[in-house]
Amino acid sequence: MDAIAALQMVNRIYTRLSARRPDIDERERYFGGEHTLQFATEEWRKANGARYKDFSDNWCRPVIEAEAERLEHTGIKIAGADGGAKQLWNQWLLNELPSASSQGFVSSLTSSRSFVLVWGKSSNGDDEALVTWEHPSNVEIEYDWANPRRRVAALKTWVDDALEYATLYEPDAVWKWERSRQQPQNLRESQAKQARERMATDGGWVAREVDGETWPLPNPIGDVPIVEIPNRPLLAADPVSEIQGVIPMQNAINLLWAYLFLAADYASMPARVVLHQGPPKQPILDKNGQKIGEKPVTMQELSEKRLMYLSGDNTTIDSWEAAKLDVFTGVIEQSVGHIAAQTRTPPHYLVSNKGLSNLSGDALEAAEGGLVNKATEFQRYAAPSLREVYRLIALAIDDKALAQQARLATIVWRNPGIRSEAQLADALLKKKQMGYPLEYLMEIDGLDPVDIERVMAMVEEERTDPQIVAATRELSNLAGAGGQ
Repeated sequence: MDAIAALQMVNRIYTRLSARRPDIDERERYFGGEHTLQFATEEWRKANGARYKDFSDNWCRPVIEAEAERLEHTGIKIAGADGGAKQLWNQWLLNELPSASSQGFVSSLTSSRSFVLVWGKSSNGDDEALVTWEHPSNVEIEYDWANPRRRVAALKTWVDDALEYATLYEPDAVWKWERSRQQPQNLRESQAKQARERMATDGGWVAREVDGETWPLPNPIGDVPIVEIPNRPLLAADPVSEIQGVIPMQNAINLLWAYLFLAADYASMPARVVLHQGPPKQPILDKNGQKIGEKPVTMQELSEKRLMYLSGDNTTIDSWEAAKLDVFTGVIEQSVGHIAAQTRTPPHYLVSNKGLSNLSGDALEAAEGGLVNKATEFQRYAAPSLREVYRLIALAIDDKALAQQARLATIVWRNPGIRSEAQLADALLKKKQMGYPLEYLMEIDGLDPVDIERVMAMVEEERTDPQIVAATRELSNLAGAGGQ
């Protein structure tokens, strides 16, 4: 690929990335509770929209967090690789990926995908790969049309206070570009918010030359070093956001709350009726403050002041019932129940245990079955991507044999089914009695490979400690003597 072909690919990939950003921004705004009032009529919005524009009842966040808290990658196992799994896990820890993966999984659940970038050894000279978890609005991958599993190239973009940068990764070379960016509207905003404001065009890129590097830069890994972590990918379709279907119902709930607040506002202030008199009139003054005429007060002003005028000698009034606010709360609860059903979120996570009181532990565990299965499904889809990340890490530290072994590695996760310590201990004890080895039981208990190795060393130390061995022998002799 020459420079012209590389630039054409940058523009093509950037176009797709730019088109995807509005959806990502919307989903992340809803996750953060930044909702706009939707579905209201133009008349109602004009009269009351400004009053409730900053209110939102955020159900998108618990839907994401309920699943995200069940997702924890705890280790890797490679058959026949002496120390290889530990070496790769050490790279995972050195790059602070336990915390980064937690953020990345939330981004995948919210925005439908996130990305992991693996690069060569770090600048400190140690045998250490450089791995970063990337936001989906900054990265896009070009796949082979015939084989979607094969990555042809990948583009990473980012901005600073003056420039926008683009780096195109292909198996043999890395092309670096830059261009001027539009200035942020508010320098007081966080860097994250400023970074969202980018150029609207796809052109204007010029080569970005770095001191001490050739252009283009040879790719030492020999493969596209960016991997996508999708959420529930579909055949011939994009991955799915967990809250894409929640957003319309969230908008309806927010509108219902606004209706309820408005009805409560009217119910909290007494309405007044003036009999046998027409509506008042407002004086019209000239520039000197002299009255030159009158104009009737509008019905909107009378309505806002809870006033009604009935003219005529024979006018009478009757009573009317106060607004029933529970009509709104009933519909809101029904809407929240729909969110729980469509997202497989346990009802007791969202509806404050209404109708779920006095349930047994087994019943609550059954209610969480859908969420556990959804978390397991995410693990199934993420496992191949994480294996590829480990393979790239092995290539980055120049261990091709380990990279080949990593392709068949087992990705270890913490059990997404949350149980009490008593239940878990009972299950582990029964498995131990069945003959399960201690190391496997510790994996079920959720220990990562480092802790498992440390505990196994403690067990071995106890077995070989002279005092413990002598005490055990003495107890055995006493038990034998007692039996005789």
